[in-house]
Amino acid sequence: MNPLKSNEQELLARRTFLGRTSLGLGSLALSSLLQQTAWARSVRRRGTDGFVNPLHIPAKAKRVIFLCMAGGPSQFELFDYKPKLASMHGQPIPDSVTAGQPIAQLQGKKLLCFGPQATFARHGRSGQLISDRLPHHAEIADDICIIRSMQTDQINHDPAHTFMNTGTAIAGRPSMGSWVTYGLGSESKDLPGFVVLISRAGTRGAQPISSRQWHNGFLPSRYQGVQFFSKGDPVHYVSNPPGVDRSREQNVVDTVGRLNRMHDAQVHDPEIATRIAQYELAFRMQMSVPELVDISSEPQHVLDMYDVAGPDGSFAYNCLLARRLAERGVRFIHLYHRGWDHHDQLSLHLKEICPTIDQACVALIADLKQRGMLDETLVVWGGEFGRTPMAQGDVDKPIAGRDHHIRGFTMWLAGGGIKPGTAYGETDELGYYAVKNPVHVHDLHATMLHQLGIDHERLTIRYQGRDFRLTDVAGNVVHDILA
Repeated sequence: MNPLKSNEQELLARRTFLGRTSLGLGSLALSSLLQQTAWARSVRRRGTDGFVNPLHIPAKAKRVIFLCMAGGPSQFELFDYKPKLASMHGQPIPDSVTAGQPIAQLQGKKLLCFGPQATFARHGRSGQLISDRLPHHAEIADDICIIRSMQTDQINHDPAHTFMNTGTAIAGRPSMGSWVTYGLGSESKDLPGFVVLISRAGTRGAQPISSRQWHNGFLPSRYQGVQFFSKGDPVHYVSNPPGVDRSREQNVVDTVGRLNRMHDAQVHDPEIATRIAQYELAFRMQMSVPELVDISSEPQHVLDMYDVAGPDGSFAYNCLLARRLAERGVRFIHLYHRGWDHHDQLSLHLKEICPTIDQACVALIADLKQRGMLDETLVVWGGEFGRTPMAQGDVDKPIAGRDHHIRGFTMWLAGGGIKPGTAYGETDELGYYAVKNPVHVHDLHATMLHQLGIDHERLTIRYQGRDFRLTDVAGNVVHDILA
């Protein structure tokens, strides 16, 4: 039996059945099938181009580098100094502040104020307030925009990561990197448009990061993030097995491509176009990826700037890879640095983990800037949420830490048309609520897309009877932080 003919007959039989079952159901099903067919043809026609063409608005950025501090860094020891919280150290936090609010691990506990465990100073011409936990960040005080009024909806790690990455806590939706590459495509022919790097965990330990955090959801699978590894093969299964040379593999790729195109001509499945493109991309990656991860060609002063000696899996190494990926046209680069979940021994763990990211973040900004790339690269730094102004554990002993917090936390942005050397938004005097210019995760996503030339309300796709978008039914561009 000819499998192509069988599939075609099956597709036609399905349409006939649905059409005869009822006019309403039949019309709906046929419309869905025709949409998928048109989508598949559009993917084939456009190749690696994005679906937003022309751009909705003039773009200020070409790409995004998202530096995720997984676990939730404490804003009180890094960027948001609270004198009132310091003066109330050890005192009960007023019930009026916490009543009815979601709390993660402090439910039923005595809630005591926990003063900042760091010293702050103003830096740069802008006078940005930054703690001594991040001494190198003083060098980029005039390059970053610190948002102190971030808010999110989810108070536990996995759903909070899911919300930050997809705009919803419902698993199975496309990640922001997938949305961006769907909208804009990739500038690279030899690398994926969306790359994920997970650095060696901090001293606190490694919380798991699920691969669904960079999933394509209901978008074609070509828009899924591809994880690169710092040790061994950078990408699993890209290298040829023993006995297979490049010319033989080229024959296999060409033959499989022809077979897939014959199949696609019959059934018009959008995933077939993805499969063809990904086979061909994987073949090209066999040449491009080894060159990408080989940093021996980098000048010594650049290696010293990042404080990296080789492919050691560190955050510093991944920051250098992020710059190299950006140079090669990768559209969305997502770095995860784990170990920021400091429920106890906050001071000790910050002392150990901050140096692992401080110099590298600053080096990335400086490196992009000196290459003329910062203006066209949006860099985002932050966790899935922040930490509470209340102590977890004995407030007057080194064991004390902070719980998860969603009502007001800090992130910073740089490059990509963001106004440099600015601070935006405020939390209240105890740091519990964002009280001035609150910025929701949906607003962050809307602003990110805006800088890439995309109207977040127009980047939609129809799925299961409704239009979906990264910002769901919310989100406003934060124009005040735009240059």
